[in-house]
Amino acid sequence: MSKLTHASKKAPLLEVNHLETAFKIDREYYNAVDNVSFTVKPRQVVGIVGESGCGKSVLSLSVMRLLPKGISEIRSGEILFDGKDLVKMSENEINNIRGKDIAMIFQEPMTSLNPVFTIGYQLQEVLLNHMEISKKEARQKSIELLKGVGISRPDKIVDEYPHQLSGGMRQRVMIAMAIACQPKLLIADEPTTALDVTVQAQILELLKEIQSANDMAIILITHDLGVVAEMCDDVIVMYAGKIVERTDVDTLFYNPKHPYTKLLMGAIPKMDEDREVLESIKGIVPSLKNMPKVGCKFAARCPHAMPECSFVTPQLAETEQGHEVACLLYETSRPKEGMNVQ
Repeated sequence: MSKLTHASKKAPLLEVNHLETAFKIDREYYNAVDNVSFTVKPRQVVGIVGESGCGKSVLSLSVMRLLPKGISEIRSGEILFDGKDLVKMSENEINNIRGKDIAMIFQEPMTSLNPVFTIGYQLQEVLLNHMEISKKEARQKSIELLKGVGISRPDKIVDEYPHQLSGGMRQRVMIAMAIACQPKLLIADEPTTALDVTVQAQILELLKEIQSANDMAIILITHDLGVVAEMCDDVIVMYAGKIVERTDVDTLFYNPKHPYTKLLMGAIPKMDEDREVLESIKGIVPSLKNMPKVGCKFAARCPHAMPECSFVTPQLAETEQGHEVACLLYETSRPKEGMNVQ
């Protein structure tokens, strides 16, 4: 049975339409996110998966409007949050939303906290920036937040520095900062990276508890399909800046359709199989400068590639209700007559 709840039938909280985000290399722009569209509904957990270099983190930074200035830009498309386009907002307007209504847990807990400020100072900064409270109230709230994410001795930890904490504790602090203002949407970019397996399980359980308690939507960016199975309602599979498959989590695991998704599934170790060598996907994700301009971007690595895959660009379309795939193996993905195949 699908994990989707009645809440997922509500109007989208986040709606990304035809988003293109590009990076400047040798005076030319190359798309790292290429014509991406998806929605996130209230209380929904949407997983975004794919290898490193597939555009997952760039997509999250685009939503947060945290792209590095001067070398990257959102070239087209819209990011609608509660019906308002984040792309068109001024820096002041986006600052009022960022950290309050949309928050993010960044990829590296070891480097995301400022080493020269105490944990309490960094938590209080978030609270004072978005809430009308005194410094004393902000300190007390910070202690409550640390306690809420399972940190023991929160009244002592609040005065300690990041280097005094373990990786797991730092990640809990990052989560406390992210949920400080009870955001409607939390973006978690590889939230369990660099943590040992036991701590990973604790962090995922904590995220589930927080999501349930705060009616919060989550975008979970990961390359770990085990995390996806544990956490997500819907899953988006990205490759080379494009969405190649999108469906609910149960369908993805029991009936994957895109060759790339099938290969990702095949690389998962299985407890009931005794294999000395795990399956792998041959080749690497092409760099931005070497990205094919037409055809399927996965064609060079695909075991099912046909000659036309190199010059006909597959369209993301439903093969079955609620299951979208971009692959020429499926008739629905083939461009309609008269459509520009490029």
